[in-house]
Amino acid sequence: MTDRNPEKDPADWVTGDEPMTGPQESYLGTLAREAGQDVPEDLTKAEASEMIDELQQETGRG
Repeated sequence: MTDRNPEKDPADWVTGDEPMTGPQESYLGTLAREAGQDVPEDLTKAEASEMIDELQQETGRG
């Protein structure tokens, strides 16, 4: 059985270079506050996804 929705590396996303989405920005803000970190304003979608993954691990929300 093949995985029909394999998780792609954000670096391979076609739209990964676009600015992060509103929901990404909102969720990153929540995670960053919990982790005591700041979120750069000019993240791409791919960078935001990677930062979300890192902060989820750090905050235990992953």
